Amino acid sequence: MGTQKAISVIIPAYNESEGIERVLRAVQEAITAHEITAEILVVDDASEDGTGKIAAEQGARVVRHHRNRGYGAALKTGILHASNEMIIMMDADGTYPADKIPLLIEHLENADMVVGSRTGDRVKVPSARRPAKWILNQLANYLSGTRIPDLNSGFRAFKRNTVMRYFPILPDKFSFTTTITLAFLCDNYELEYIPIDYHQRLGTSKIVPFDAMNFFMLILRTAMLFNPLRIFVPLSAGLALIGIAKGIYDLSLTGQLSFSSVFLLGSALQVILIGMVGDALGRRIGSADIGNSFQRQPDKIQKIEPESEPE
Repeated sequence: MGTQKAISVIIPAYNESEGIERVLRAVQEAITAHEITAEILVVDDASEDGTGKIAAEQGARVVRHHRNRGYGAALKTGILHASNEMIIMMDADGTYPADKIPLLIEHLENADMVVGSRTGDRVKVPSARRPAKWILNQLANYLSGTRIPDLNSGFRAFKRNTVMRYFPILPDKFSFTTTITLAFLCDNYELEYIPIDYHQRLGTSKIVPFDAMNFFMLILRTAMLFNPLRIFVPLSAGLALIGIAKGIYDLSLTGQLSFSSVFLLGSALQVILIGMVGDALGRRIGSADIGNSFQRQPDKIQKIEPESEPE
């Protein structure tokens, strides 16, 4: 499949010397076989094992952080330095199938973001992560009001300017993908999921067990920003039901309401009012103002210096 549109393939990398060469060769093979005009941009997040040097030797354009800033920060750096509007992001550990890049590009014609969903025939997700991933997915499905096949896949295609609107709220760590997924869904962007295989990683994983709790808190924070009523309405309804039940019990027993029943009913009212204020503010601000705040404060995310491209 040939395409006239140029793309930028962004690969964040931190100490990925074991996999980066194989990944870059796979990407180059995919874009060459389908005659895709592309730049390959590796963001070396202050690696200490020569990852950036290997990438440059393979012909990639390399941008280097002077200190380790995190997966999300590396992606934002790559997006800022990308030469093209159409972006493909993928990891440097060999887990994602580079030969699916043309498929993601093709489906991006009719979607705002295309996600490589790790639901193919061969998916090598460590068993220890599966329970936490399932819980997080169920919570995200509820908060977004839709079914999300893969909440935090690192293999995606999207338009540069659309994602840059959300830079001020996108975290610098691994929860970047979780946040952008929920942000797009809550703002009614069109997401499309393409089933892919997920291979055994090359090298050592940088994800630690407590990241699951960080993901959980992040989902709640994102929901508060984009869809707070999904949290506050059930909470208010629960308090109101308990308060009503307690009030009925009090009236039948003593003929008057107790302090606890009044407190519960008052709390239910306060909670729903807070939710309504949050919802109103979210609608008022909107993603356009999020983007404007980024334009007003570019110095917060542009303090990096790119390395020279290899001759």
